[in-house]
Amino acid sequence: MLLSGRQRALLRTAVNGVMLHKLRSLLTVLGLVFGVASVIVMLAVGEGASRQAQEQIEALGVTNVIVRTVKPTESDAEVDFRAFEQDYGLTYADLRRIDDTIVSAIRITPMREFPQEARYGAQKIDCRLVAVHPSYFEANRIGLARGRFLEPVDLEQRANVCVIGEEVARKVFREQSPLGKSIQVANRHFFQVVGVQSYKTPSAGVGSSLSAQDLNRDIVIPLSTDRSRIGDVIERVEQGSYSRQRLELSQITVEVRDRYQVKSTANALEGLLAKYHPQKDYVITVPLDLLEQAQATQRIFNFVLGATAAISLLVGGIGIMNIMLATVSERTHEIGIRRALGAKQSDIIFQFLIETVTLSLFGTGLGVLLGLAAPSLVTYLSGMDTVVTIWSVGVAVVVSLTVGIAFGIYPARQAARLDPIEALRRA
Repeated sequence: MLLSGRQRALLRTAVNGVMLHKLRSLLTVLGLVFGVASVIVMLAVGEGASRQAQEQIEALGVTNVIVRTVKPTESDAEVDFRAFEQDYGLTYADLRRIDDTIVSAIRITPMREFPQEARYGAQKIDCRLVAVHPSYFEANRIGLARGRFLEPVDLEQRANVCVIGEEVARKVFREQSPLGKSIQVANRHFFQVVGVQSYKTPSAGVGSSLSAQDLNRDIVIPLSTDRSRIGDVIERVEQGSYSRQRLELSQITVEVRDRYQVKSTANALEGLLAKYHPQKDYVITVPLDLLEQAQATQRIFNFVLGATAAISLLVGGIGIMNIMLATVSERTHEIGIRRALGAKQSDIIFQFLIETVTLSLFGTGLGVLLGLAAPSLVTYLSGMDTVVTIWSVGVAVVVSLTVGIAFGIYPARQAARLDPIEALRRA
């Protein structure tokens, strides 16, 4: 809709009135500037943290059901006092039962893990020895930097080969290529390096049963090699005490075809394992449930952050109303002259609203620029991931303009209601 000649003249007058006091106009809109910027930045920080958590959960696979061994309490554990051996956890028999019973499973990946020390020459590192089937790498979305992954033939032949994590390769082999070299584990086992995993960001603990993991410190070997060379019994000497633990499997990951089968599969696994593990030495984790919880938490978190930051927008709107009321007081004589020359109340309202809109647009624009630049600075200084979304910018802009204009309506109406004769007398 095109403006009339009178409205265009009022528009020029309103803009000139704002630009006449540049410093005062800038100070007036600072509340909106920082309000818009704080909304964008706080939502960017919240979105970044949420996405990082969700990526870690999704890396576990939303179509996976993870069964983990957990150490039972001393009162529940079965101990062979003649051998001083504690027996608990998932077994190869459980693996066979799951394979035979869970018809929805399209891939079952067993794993056994325990901490060890690895060395090559004079270099050594505390690592995690992980025994797996070849499907482990695909199930855990692990990339390959050099060499190859474990293959089915390695499992069949119980080959003394391994795939090492990026940090193991960097710290133990230094500048040398690790491929083809043998790394020593636990001072007695040697494995030939056939591949190096790509770097993967360490994960925080997810769920009650999944502890923080750093796959870059892993040495991955075939599960059959682990069972034939190391055996099912783990011996530990800690602070003068000696313990033996029989642990066949640390984890079994069951992958189903789609997410609609995940929860029914988890229930079936619970019913199956409960029959053979009365001491409850396992726990079932469903990444899909964790993902849904994380998404719900994100929505609440974003609402709280947005509401907190929006308070500064209200402060900015009050600042605009305050300065516009002062402007009406200063320009009472001008308003009286305009009314005396035939200006309508709607013309006065239009003029002051244009000034309010100009201030709001100026403040919102500066706030958006600051809000888009600040997250990068936050990431640089703190290392936190930040993600600026279009919807957060849109919400900040709409709320800012709405607040600015809403708080400008009252001063505009006050100016329009002035009696022309009374206004002229206040000169």
